[in-house]
Amino acid sequence: MFENHFRGFGHTGMLVVVLLACLCASLPARAAGPEPAPENHSGAELVLRALSLLGVNYKFGGSSPDTGLDCSGLVRHVFRETVGTVLPRKAEEISRSGENIDTSQLRPGDLVFFNTLRRTFSHVGIYIGNDQFVHAPSSGGGVRIEQMSKQYWSQRFNGARRVLAERLGLDKSGDPARLSGPASFSAATAPLPATALPRTNAADLLQAPPLSPN
Repeated sequence: MFENHFRGFGHTGMLVVVLLACLCASLPARAAGPEPAPENHSGAELVLRALSLLGVNYKFGGSSPDTGLDCSGLVRHVFRETVGTVLPRKAEEISRSGENIDTSQLRPGDLVFFNTLRRTFSHVGIYIGNDQFVHAPSSGGGVRIEQMSKQYWSQRFNGARRVLAERLGLDKSGDPARLSGPASFSAATAPLPATALPRTNAADLLQAPPLSPN
């Protein structure tokens, strides 16, 4: 399933394969110990789905990997296909969903927001751990991995949200629950210095090469 998206990525593609293997291996390993929180599994599944879309072309307003994705289209597709949660269409609307979290609490599968159009929460990506996130950048680009600690992103960081099926109360049939949460982030969350950004979880085994900002 990943072959078409990884073709042409060279060293980055190989690093992503390593990350996928680490995430997959981590799920059964946890099963042997104490029962983990449900969102831990969902977070890893969200990351796997997002990484499977690396290389998909950017398309403004795009909502399908077959025709292209924009930033919110990528997030909506990943959440819908992985946990059955239907998120709002725009990044700013998504920023009012789920639970507001501090950067020290970031886990793979959380959403990270940025001001890239001179307005807050105008861009969104999926955090994958190790100070990295997956997103669909501007026209001419494709879905890719970025470093949150890069100056471009750290200066534009608006905050993070946790939007997982268990948090939103999906029933056993998988029907999407009503999204809830504060109307917006506190203005005090933006921007955060690069030193405040966390490095967490199995993705610590991956160090992606530098990537250009939007």
